[in-house]
Amino acid sequence: MSWVVVETYIYVSGGFVLEFSKPWRDPAGYKRGRLLEARYEAELALRFLEEGLYRNAAGKAFGAWRALLAALAVDYVEVLAERFRGVRGTREGRRVRLADFIAAFMPTGYMLAVASVLEKAAGVGLVGLTNVALNLHELQYNGLDRAGVFGRYPSLEFVEEDVKRLAAAVLELAARLGAG
Repeated sequence: MSWVVVETYIYVSGGFVLEFSKPWRDPAGYKRGRLLEARYEAELALRFLEEGLYRNAAGKAFGAWRALLAALAVDYVEVLAERFRGVRGTREGRRVRLADFIAAFMPTGYMLAVASVLEKAAGVGLVGLTNVALNLHELQYNGLDRAGVFGRYPSLEFVEEDVKRLAAAVLELAARLGAG
């Protein structure tokens, strides 16, 4: 049985949303879609930063990195399957390998472990940038900690640096992986 990927654009609240197939149906189409998502999210992060929307920029930078990891995971799903064994159910009731589930949804709790495996497999520095992404994700929800006691960012300067660093890395890696 062969699958045909249908990329559709759905109009939602004044904009279009790109939908793409899951990686177990069409790995190449899924990877292409996730790379586009990564690029668009990184560009939005930089635009939000210019507008002074730091928490929104942090969220978009995190989303861009998450999409990039998911795209890269498609190329190394068999390597991931060696480390992440088991089966998970999808919302549609389908049972898939845990590695395929991770590639499809890139759960936040798995991101650092996945980055570690992919860093070794792909020879690309991912762990440090994944930590940056997770720090930005925390900032998005909790905001700044000007006292520097509980949060990871005591000032917006550091947030801006990390958003720019992560967005630049996403754009560079996405271009290298095929989302020119």
